[in-house]
Amino acid sequence: MPLAVILGAIAAIAGAGLVVTGIRRGPDSAPRNMVMLIGGMMMAAFGILIAGFTLVYQNTAPIGASAGAGR
Repeated sequence: MPLAVILGAIAAIAGAGLVVTGIRRGPDSAPRNMVMLIGGMMMAAFGILIAGFTLVYQNTAPIGASAGAGR
């Protein structure tokens, strides 16, 4: 398993942890909790994208330059 998949999974888990922490503390009680929610969602999405694109790139064949070209 490549390093990008591992880092993406770690980022997704850490981001989800930030979201849960921000929700438990209540986003209205302090601005820091709202920042934790927003940052956690962004971190989780970034981790999922990195891991997903890495897995797809590994498991698919490259497409030729003329594939699907109009006639």
